[in-house]
Amino acid sequence: MKRRQTAMDRVWGMLAGAALLAGTGPAFAGARDKPLEDALRSEMAILASDAFAGREPGTDGEARTLHYIARAWFDIGLVSGTNDPGHPWFAPVTVVARAPAASTAQFSRKGRLLTLGEGDVLMLTSGRRSLVERAPLYFVGRATVAPPRAELAGRIAVMLDKRAGGTDADPQDGARQNALLAAGASAVLTVLDGPRNLASVAARRRREGYALAGDALGGDLEGFVSGSGMQRLLAEGGRSLAILETEADRPDFAPHLLDLTASLEATTRETVIHTHNLIARLPGRHPEDGAVLVLAHWDHFGTCAQAPAEHLICNGAIDNASGVAAMIEISRRLAKGPPLDRDVYFLATTSEELGLLGAEAFAENPPVKLTRLVAAFNLDSVAIAPPGTAIGVVGQGMTPLGPGIAAVAREQHRRLLDSAAPNAYIRRQDGWALMRHDVPAVMVTSAYGEIARLEHFFDTDYHRPSDVMKPSIELGGAAEDVTFNAALVRWFADPRKFLLHLP
Repeated sequence: MKRRQTAMDRVWGMLAGAALLAGTGPAFAGARDKPLEDALRSEMAILASDAFAGREPGTDGEARTLHYIARAWFDIGLVSGTNDPGHPWFAPVTVVARAPAASTAQFSRKGRLLTLGEGDVLMLTSGRRSLVERAPLYFVGRATVAPPRAELAGRIAVMLDKRAGGTDADPQDGARQNALLAAGASAVLTVLDGPRNLASVAARRRREGYALAGDALGGDLEGFVSGSGMQRLLAEGGRSLAILETEADRPDFAPHLLDLTASLEATTRETVIHTHNLIARLPGRHPEDGAVLVLAHWDHFGTCAQAPAEHLICNGAIDNASGVAAMIEISRRLAKGPPLDRDVYFLATTSEELGLLGAEAFAENPPVKLTRLVAAFNLDSVAIAPPGTAIGVVGQGMTPLGPGIAAVAREQHRRLLDSAAPNAYIRRQDGWALMRHDVPAVMVTSAYGEIARLEHFFDTDYHRPSDVMKPSIELGGAAEDVTFNAALVRWFADPRKFLLHLP
């Protein structure tokens, strides 16, 4: 896939000029704000058009997207929020795409080399290269509980794919492997003793993984061995896979060494993607009192289908042209209103779809100390619900923002969803990357007010070429979200209403 690494070189010179959409007045709960809905629809139609080519990081689609958002903020009257004269507005983010390359595994017993076929073992790493040499194999059964670090250190943990009780493992579940690696195992080797085979694992795991540049060259080392391959390794020592399975199911099972050692290695191929976050700022009267952050990810998947499919682009109308449009309209309303005390930063993140990487890059190199961000409000896929839908909070009960959100809901005559169900999605949005850095971040939106409606989107258009701008897209709830989130920002930007001890 062709990547454009210098797409932003010409963007700054394109900022001045054409105005965007005229400002619109506030909406009230229970009454449709048609001008605001029309503004959101127009902005979404532009961002989700084929001209933006699916807003893939590192391409011309990125340049068009960031030019559009930056021009909107420039015309609204915001200023650069990077606080870096060398990179006004655009904060560079370098992403590394890694795809599995070489995979080698050598086993031995008492110095005698044992060979398996290429179709019997697959080694994978999250880094550029991971290597373990002549390490003993330590059988941990079905790995319901990770052994102590002292037992795992310097050893390769060998676990059965099937769970306790003989139930099949979830193909998406890597919790047991991750727990063993976190507990100190040098590598994890999973024996495919159930319905999964090496071909199915390889098909799922050979896709590209993404990380920020600068991550450690090494990574976790994880492998899979076929049941027949493991049987051959064990047979020469007078044991069998059936014996290990029987041992693992005993109530008194204890992890133990096998009479095998292994040298395992995995490497990846790397592609560098140069992309950008876009950061704007609405200056407050008292920036020493901290700042509020509003964010939405601008990126999507670009071309995501192949001929003979009629439509090849993932345009991402709902995910997340709707969130970007909402953020632009929030900034417009705040800029037109009375001056705020605290600064407000607006962040359009890159590479959310690649693993929240833009938000992570912002947290690692923020324009203002993270400890001075009193609240962060994320906007993602908000064009879901009709007007009057209750507001769900992704991150409910996980930050000190709850009382303030409830106070604004009372002022705005809005109903908050009395459920923590939206928290099931906490790790799937940019706020999670900020929360991991102790930033109080939430997503407050009617899109999570009725989970069944949201799930319908996930089951149909989500991450598919069918997420295009349609007349049927409901924007009543999104318009109300703009009004509500603007009120939230005003509330949290007032130190008299929300006072935190700031370092």
